[in-house]
Amino acid sequence: MRDIAFVAFLFAFIGVGFRKPFLFILAYCYIDIVAPQRLSYFLINSIPISLIVFALAILGWLTVDDKRDTRWSGRQTLMVMLLVYCGITTMQADFPVEAQVKWDWVWKALVWAIFLPLTLRTKLRIESLILIMLLSAGSIAIAGGLKTAAGGSGYGSLQLLLNENFGLYEGSIMSTVGIAIIPLILWYRRHGTIFPPDWRVSLFCFALCFACILLPVGTEARTGLVCLVVLAILSLRSVKHRLLYMIGAGLLAVASIPFLPQSFTERMETIEGYKADQSASTRVAVWKWTWDFAKENPFGGGFDAYIQNHVRVVKAATAYDPDNPQEAEPSVYEEKSRAYHSSYFEMLGEQGYPGLAMWLALQVLGLVRLEQLRRRYLKTRRAEEQWIAPLAVALQQGHIVYLVGSLFVGIAFQPFIYMMLALEIGLTTYCRRREQEAGWRPLIARPAQVPPRHPTVPAIP
Repeated sequence: MRDIAFVAFLFAFIGVGFRKPFLFILAYCYIDIVAPQRLSYFLINSIPISLIVFALAILGWLTVDDKRDTRWSGRQTLMVMLLVYCGITTMQADFPVEAQVKWDWVWKALVWAIFLPLTLRTKLRIESLILIMLLSAGSIAIAGGLKTAAGGSGYGSLQLLLNENFGLYEGSIMSTVGIAIIPLILWYRRHGTIFPPDWRVSLFCFALCFACILLPVGTEARTGLVCLVVLAILSLRSVKHRLLYMIGAGLLAVASIPFLPQSFTERMETIEGYKADQSASTRVAVWKWTWDFAKENPFGGGFDAYIQNHVRVVKAATAYDPDNPQEAEPSVYEEKSRAYHSSYFEMLGEQGYPGLAMWLALQVLGLVRLEQLRRRYLKTRRAEEQWIAPLAVALQQGHIVYLVGSLFVGIAFQPFIYMMLALEIGLTTYCRRREQEAGWRPLIARPAQVPPRHPTVPAIP
């Protein structure tokens, strides 16, 4: 029955795309995020449905879509350069077979991020993409939130929709993405038009935000907790009553502690004392190895170059525990082929200094452009522009959360994040085209002007 439901939904989605080719693009985004072919037992798991819809989306845009409003961005050029550079490092990789496996999905993520902004010509298309991204990621977040609320939490043991570490189904990655999309969910609650704002939309959005907040608890991912704290701090910029916000957030955090699983609180305590935690101390050792590796290989070692690492880790002693007396003594152990667990060191080790520089430039330019949009449209009086500044703020907050989460998770080429980057580019090019065509001038609210009193007229006592 589940396979029949997946097939019926996908066929309906793809079938409507033959009338409106832009729906092929939305269908591919859904497939790339949720991966329904992996959830299927037998009907579509043997069909390259992702590749088929990918080709239909690009073919539909080339043959049918109106291209008069298409604009190119410098960030798309930067992604083309990164794509070419990654292709070169793949051909010269230290481990060609393993590198080719990762390249098979990385190039599609980059090509899709380059292509996607070309199709975002209208507000409706931008909003449609946001809606599909939120609902697709939300389906995973809701499953995780429900299982967490039912007591099914645990590090590495919480099964979302798929029982494997693929894409967003990995706990730390989904925790990061779940927190990053909260600003977009709240934006849609106020400015969405496909589902106009009402009490039902508000209820669903608040429930989805709650499910996203539960993800760090259910997965026991330290990265998710750090991202949640960062988002709470970033929100101070947008709220009106900051003091009340800080008091309420503090009380809510304190009140939630008794309801948290003991395993969660114990794991979060290792954030402060990482030297006494084997996982955290190993990550630091791998980062040191990657730094030294980049000095000898400035152009990187290609995808999955971490396979060759070999680190020696000294784990600090912890407080005496009768159940684990051996933990009270420092220990030394060795690790081999440990992943980077950081997007920054992932780029440094695999793509070297040039790849890291291009990746960082892509992130910084995105944040700068969003800040420019926020300031430009923050005080506009035009009703048709009221949604732009809040969307720029939501994307900026989500982007910063992603960059913070990237410190501890290797998601430098995560496709969902590149969709967010494409969304940022699409918003920027849409506003730029609109301003150029309409001869845009800032129309902001100004304080009432009191006409000056004529100097020859005495003041009325």
